[in-house]
Amino acid sequence: MADDVKISKRKAFLPVTEDLESYLDQYDRLYSLPATYADLRGFTESYPLDDKHGNATHWASVLYPQEVREHLYPRLTSIYSLLRTGDMQAVPHLFVERVDFCEFGNSRPFRVRVVNQYNDNYDHFYLKVSDASRVYGLELEHLLSPNRINYLAHGGTLVEEHIAGVPGDAFIRDHLDRPEVNRVRIAKEFVKFSERCFIRLLGDMRSYNYVIDITPDFEDVQYRVRAIDFDQQSYEGRRNIYLPQFFKENNAVVWLCGKLLNLPTMQQYQDEERSLIARRYLSEHQRLSALIECMKKNPREPQDKVIQLARELGEHHHTSRFDHCDSMGAIVETNLEVALARHLI
Repeated sequence: MADDVKISKRKAFLPVTEDLESYLDQYDRLYSLPATYADLRGFTESYPLDDKHGNATHWASVLYPQEVREHLYPRLTSIYSLLRTGDMQAVPHLFVERVDFCEFGNSRPFRVRVVNQYNDNYDHFYLKVSDASRVYGLELEHLLSPNRINYLAHGGTLVEEHIAGVPGDAFIRDHLDRPEVNRVRIAKEFVKFSERCFIRLLGDMRSYNYVIDITPDFEDVQYRVRAIDFDQQSYEGRRNIYLPQFFKENNAVVWLCGKLLNLPTMQQYQDEERSLIARRYLSEHQRLSALIECMKKNPREPQDKVIQLARELGEHHHTSRFDHCDSMGAIVETNLEVALARHLI
């Protein structure tokens, strides 16, 4: 089992630059929002929120004075409508049942539960502090992964849809040992997920930062591992931060991969994933180039981390192509080109 990788300090927020804001506007991510992250900070009380089994979570439900609720909650349903339909007009049968707050993590998110009063069906969305690293991570996920990402941005606020799935830590704890779980498919999907993370340099994929999307198929069940936290997009300087197998929280799945998959099979799955990413890279090349140009044009990440990551990736790939990378944007661009080279011919 690999040594555990730790991130010792909370990541600094990187401001959204004018160039990145222009990019978001060009690709229909930028909207004037009727409520902001700062508006939700005005709660006066909170109480711990347990899960359905009575276990403590990192979330607390927050309460607002009645006069604040009367103005804030309709604006939140308008944001939900905008996120889901592109229309600011709030649907009258939707209402906000609860707002939760999480102190854990970099983005300190608010989670809003919206309920349909006709059938009690509910959905969630999130308001977070806008951060350039997170925006880059969301965009790269949308462009290069098999998953489409729905989010909105404005000023210091980021609005994200809920990504459905069983949290990775809960899946490992409660599902992995069940007899009906297809462990080979879980191992396969973790290898593919790890490959996606490393190629686009998404870090800190501990088990609570991804979910397992479970889809019944005609003969069995299909799984997909999906990232839900994008704060550590190309920020840290250590290569292993971008390799999920080096986090102790993933040890049970890493052990499963080693037990059930031999090296040729792992290499096959990695190659399959690189081929798929290369196709997306080519089909989205114009938009991807514009995004990377934003990353390169106004680098705000610590320079010592840039130097370290360029050196470690150069050693990993046995190439000098990273030697002149002076920003994380340049490193992401080079890592994509080097990792996908055989598939881009």
